[in-house]
Amino acid sequence: MREDNLLAMQPKHFVRTTDSNHAVDIYLNLARRMTLTGIDQLWIADITYIRLKAEFVYLALILDGFSRKVVGWKLDRTLASRLATEALEMAIEIRKPLPGLVHHSDRGIQYASGEYIAILKKHGIVPSMSRPANPYDNASCESFIKTLKREEIYANEYDDLEHLRSNIEEFIERYYNQKRLHSALGYRSPDEFEEQARQEGKATTLGATVRFFPESGQKSSTEITGEGTQPPSLPQIPSLLENQRDEPSVGAVSIGVEGPDCLT
Repeated sequence: MREDNLLAMQPKHFVRTTDSNHAVDIYLNLARRMTLTGIDQLWIADITYIRLKAEFVYLALILDGFSRKVVGWKLDRTLASRLATEALEMAIEIRKPLPGLVHHSDRGIQYASGEYIAILKKHGIVPSMSRPANPYDNASCESFIKTLKREEIYANEYDDLEHLRSNIEEFIERYYNQKRLHSALGYRSPDEFEEQARQEGKATTLGATVRFFPESGQKSSTEITGEGTQPPSLPQIPSLLENQRDEPSVGAVSIGVEGPDCLT
């Protein structure tokens, strides 16, 4: 390599943005069994880092799971809880979702903090969290981060945080949401996809389908009425004195969110 005047590419320093080693509550994974039928049924949140010349900065994002549209974001120098809460407050202010929306994230302390959960509960939003070390639960958010870094971050150099913030705002608000086509959306932009959904009467928080029992192939249709959600009834467990050949009956129920993982 020395004779050919070659240098080895050094791996970039990895910055961990998820701290799941905490004592606060972890919530059930509701997102992985939802079949979306409209906007504001599922929001997906994540945090990534961006390397500037002299520092690392952090970007919190919230996407609508149905349209892939970025509905909230916040860029800052800190991973403190306000990074995530301000992105959430932006999304709520813009979208004004009805109660029953599911908010899905990883198990990071930013999303599990009391401040963040209080905002969710105030607006009737149901928290959901990924399984440990499973990136597929928020794949659409990961896909956006990959697109952002490939098409914007790695293609430019930024003088400072404000320069980066203005470029990210331009990328998200006037390119990604309005113009960038997605194969998953039938080669339409998120805004175009949502507009078509409105014309077809699908731009609603109502009617998401949740699969409780994938083994049996049964599904339950949600009807979120804005009055909150209720947990499903547990299937009856047969008594030890009953005929063990009889299987417990398992049916579909109509509720706002998925039942606990123990039912599967």
